[in-house]
Amino acid sequence: MKIKNVKLYKAVYRPEDIPQTPYNEVAFVGRSNVGKSSLLNTLANNFKLARVSSQPGKTRSINFYLIDGKFFLVDLPGYGFAKVPLSEQKRWRDLIESYLKGRDRLKGIFLLVDSKVGPTEKDLQMKEWLDFYGIPYVVVATKVDKLKQKERRKLEERIREGFKNNSIKIIPFSSKTREGRDRLLKELSHFLES
Repeated sequence: MKIKNVKLYKAVYRPEDIPQTPYNEVAFVGRSNVGKSSLLNTLANNFKLARVSSQPGKTRSINFYLIDGKFFLVDLPGYGFAKVPLSEQKRWRDLIESYLKGRDRLKGIFLLVDSKVGPTEKDLQMKEWLDFYGIPYVVVATKVDKLKQKERRKLEERIREGFKNNSIKIIPFSSKTREGRDRLLKELSHFLES
């Protein structure tokens, strides 16, 4: 799969504004500062597409990116960022849940986990939520370029242990080296074909 044309279709801040469209969707979810924006930019070969910030919690909306006029990549707000007021955290959670519960066009999720940190309690809750609703997902271990060789060898085992699931599919990814980009595009194709 090649991505040629990407444009921001809509940024949504309230559940009632989530658009109903004829296009299939694949979404990206993960805790704040996990590297979602960098991953989206790498996938699209457009480093001005999603705003990358050194401060967590900058994605406060659900962003719908129309790809080649055929499908959406959907960037969900990051979860688990403590320096945001509780009311804002609740708004993000409600927004994410509203999106995930009601999308018949949602074909799959990329669940991003920081490879240095491993799965957090919030990541585990998200995985259980996706399992409960039967939404297919692949785990993406971000920032693998920051791992030492020894950490890298045990990465997948550590993530499987953290998620308590030995059969979970994991893609190591780095926006810096572009490692994992081809595998992500392949999984994206699989989601859209299912």
